[in-house]
Amino acid sequence: MKTVFLVAGARPNFIKIAPLYEALRNLGFGVVLVHTGQHYDANMSDVFFKELGIPDPDVHLGVGAGDRIAQSQKITAALIPLLQTQKPNAIIVVGDVTSSAAGAMAGVAANIPVVHVEAGLRSHNWRMPEELNRMIADHHSDYLFVSDDAGLVHLEDERIPKERIHYVGNIMIDSLRKSEPMAESSTILEQHSIAPKSYGVLTLHRPETVDHPETLKIVWESLKKISETLPLIFPVHPRTKSRMQELAGENSRIKIVDPIGYMDMIKLVKNSKLVLTDSGGLQEETTAMSIPCITLRDETERPSTVTYGTSVVVGRDPEKILAAFEQAMTGEWKNGGLPPMWDGKTADRIAEILAKLL
Repeated sequence: MKTVFLVAGARPNFIKIAPLYEALRNLGFGVVLVHTGQHYDANMSDVFFKELGIPDPDVHLGVGAGDRIAQSQKITAALIPLLQTQKPNAIIVVGDVTSSAAGAMAGVAANIPVVHVEAGLRSHNWRMPEELNRMIADHHSDYLFVSDDAGLVHLEDERIPKERIHYVGNIMIDSLRKSEPMAESSTILEQHSIAPKSYGVLTLHRPETVDHPETLKIVWESLKKISETLPLIFPVHPRTKSRMQELAGENSRIKIVDPIGYMDMIKLVKNSKLVLTDSGGLQEETTAMSIPCITLRDETERPSTVTYGTSVVVGRDPEKILAAFEQAMTGEWKNGGLPPMWDGKTADRIAEILAKLL
C-alpha cells in the first residue's frame, strides 16, 4: 500500500485537504494526516475538522504561535525525522501558508517526493508572505497540481519541467459543492438577525492592510460609507479583532464577530448582497456562488476569478471601492462563470494521477 503524509496547518489548508483525504483513501492510499498547529485556536482549526468530516490528525506537531521563520523551523525540525523514519511515498502540501513551504522543505531534506496542490499561483507582490511560501513549495516539489490556468504560464516561465505539472482544477470547489447542502441548515442569519441580501460580508486579514494604520484608515473610511447603505458583517481574525473594534466604534453598522465555521461562512456568503475581501479563498468561493466580490488588493494570484468569475480588483483606492459598490448595488455587476475544471472533481483527479506516478 502506498502511504503519503498529508500536511495542513491553517484554516485554508483544512478546506483543501478534506476532499483529498477522502479521494486518496478511496484509491487505497494510506494517509498520515499531519496537523502542524500553525492555527491552534479552536475557531480556526477544530471546528473545520468537525464540519468537514476530517478525522483527528495522526500527528500533531503543535508548533503554536510565532513568526513565520520560527514556525518554519519548528515544523521542519519535527517533520524531517518523522519522514526519515516512516519513509512515505510522498509528502503532500496544499496552498500557500507557512506550513506548506515548511512541509515542502522538510520533504526535500528527508529525500521524500514532494507534491504541491494549488501550484503556480503568483501575485508578484513580495510583501505577501504567501508569495514566498508559494515559490518555496513549487520549487521544492516533484509534482505540481495547478488550479488556475495562469499557473501553467508562471511555472513554464520559471522553467519547471512540464512533466512535473498537472492541471487539475480547484480543490476548494470540491469542499464547497459537498458542503453547500449541509450549510443550508446553518442558523447564522438568525443568530445575527439579518435577512438574505440585506447585508454584505467583509473580511480583512492581510498584513499589508491591517498592519499599516494609515492604509487601514483609508480603507476603513470607505467601508464605513458603504455600511451606511448596506450593513456589513465582519468575521475577524483574532489577531486584528481589538484593532477593528476600536475603528468601528460603538454605533457602527459594521458588525464585528468572532471567526465562524465553514458551514456558517458558506451560508453567510451565499445569502449576501456582495463580499468585500482581501482573501484569495473568498474570491474563489464567490465566483463559484455567483456573488459579487470586491477584492481589496492591488493584484490577485487568482486571475480566473476576474477573467471568468465575479471578482473585481479595486485595491485600496476609495473611489474605486465606492464605485464598485455602487455598481453591485444597482445590479450592473458582471455575470461570472466557472473557470475550467472547477467542477468538484479535482481531488479525484489528483488521487488518480498520484496512483500512477507513485
